[in-house]
Amino acid sequence: MSEQHGNPDGIQDTERQWREAVAREDLVLLDGFHALKHALRFGADVRIAVADDPEAVRGLARELAGDVEADVARLVREAPLKGLLPRVHPTGVAALAVRPGRAEGRARLDARPRTAPIVLLDNPRNLGNVGAVVRLAAGFGATGVVTRGDLDPWHPNVVRAGAGLHYATTVDRVELDGLPPGPLYALDPEGEDIRALTLPDEALLAFGSERHGISPELRARADHLVSLPMRPQVSSYNLATSVAMTLFHWGGPKA
Repeated sequence: MSEQHGNPDGIQDTERQWREAVAREDLVLLDGFHALKHALRFGADVRIAVADDPEAVRGLARELAGDVEADVARLVREAPLKGLLPRVHPTGVAALAVRPGRAEGRARLDARPRTAPIVLLDNPRNLGNVGAVVRLAAGFGATGVVTRGDLDPWHPNVVRAGAGLHYATTVDRVELDGLPPGPLYALDPEGEDIRALTLPDEALLAFGSERHGISPELRARADHLVSLPMRPQVSSYNLATSVAMTLFHWGGPKA
């Protein structure tokens, strides 16, 4: 069992530390075991992890993530999650990790040559879709995911949908005049069929909002307009589906 089990003073101290930490703007909520697991795998600085039943969480680590089992065992402490979180994840654990520095991330986005594209989301509106795109980008080994608009790509609901894989790629928000370098390929129904194209590693792959598509100003900046195959009378694909199709066409992680 946890070293705090049955120790009210220890549990109260953990609650106090969590409440102090969660107010910090430089810390990110990792909601659930898979978010904690992925963040640890990709080098996140996890400051505190809490669980109703720490031993059960340690058991999950033994079963599902032996590579980070020791880190999970060291970090997780007992605390009543219902009093600390608006919604408790089914795996019964949450953590707080340091948000990566923007300057370091920007340096990775700007570095040339690149070995994988950057995904650009133009004014996305759905937090869950953005998280799903981050998860896809991490899996495909994309250089990063950047967003334009007022949505924070590090919003807790985005990180939740991304299963902690923000730490496996670079995620940031950019302005139009601050786009990373590289040829801009914008997904647009009037573009050239993607099957006739080869997408270079240094591409920026731009996807419009779920409702309005690519903005006129970004469309005007595009070097290439690209369309995905779609049967007549089907209006659109989900954002994450479009990103997945495009990254698959690019080619995926190098062996």
